[in-house]
Amino acid sequence: MKSLAIRNLSKTYFDAYAAAHVTAVRDVSLEVKEGEFVAIVGPSGCGKTTILNMIAGFIPPSAGEILVDGRAVKGPGPDRGVVFQSHALFPWKTVLENVAFGPKMRGLPRPEREAIAREYIALAGLSHAADRYPNELSGGMQQRVGVARALANHPDVLLMDEPFASVDAQTRMTLQEELTRIWQERRPTILFITHDVGEAVFLADRVVVLSKGRVLKEIDIDLPRPRRWDALIEDDRFKTLSGQVLQLVRSA
Repeated sequence: MKSLAIRNLSKTYFDAYAAAHVTAVRDVSLEVKEGEFVAIVGPSGCGKTTILNMIAGFIPPSAGEILVDGRAVKGPGPDRGVVFQSHALFPWKTVLENVAFGPKMRGLPRPEREAIAREYIALAGLSHAADRYPNELSGGMQQRVGVARALANHPDVLLMDEPFASVDAQTRMTLQEELTRIWQERRPTILFITHDVGEAVFLADRVVVLSKGRVLKEIDIDLPRPRRWDALIEDDRFKTLSGQVLQLVRSA
């Protein structure tokens, strides 16, 4: 896993309805160290997903640069894995085939790619579901497959765009705990986009609050790991940090 650097990043669109240019991201600079878990939080329309899409290489920046391990991002690439809001699994492929897809595209022979896929399926606690199809899984299980598929391609940086937004509250808490467990075991470099203040504080080493396309403030999360909701839900430090982030988001 490698570091991520964003330097003076901006994105401007032309709004045909308004017949004017709109700046979604303004001069954003951010460093994510190797193995660090950083969450970006902010109100709708503040530029969170636009930043992630530029890092992923889906859209080009209007200004600035993005570096992964010192190499400039010029478009999509296997050095960046993406987990979307919807699981985006191939419905005609089994869990094993979905997770093995990235290694297959890298040209790995079948025994090797299946061994890699089974390793990450086990890491996600889904060994029992390796031969099932996505429509046979719950929403939470589908998202865990999505995480396993992204990690199986051994990306330098894992980009996560509100991956738990579509599941119920209880499942979401379980997935958050599972993600922290996987992160602690493998230490991928993660940039996580969310609207949920509690989620950001629970997951991250550092929370970046975005406002109107700019970085408003960065807050270090000095909560001990491993983290579990039953231990943190009434924790005074967790409440204080969540309150600080929430106040910033509401003022954004």
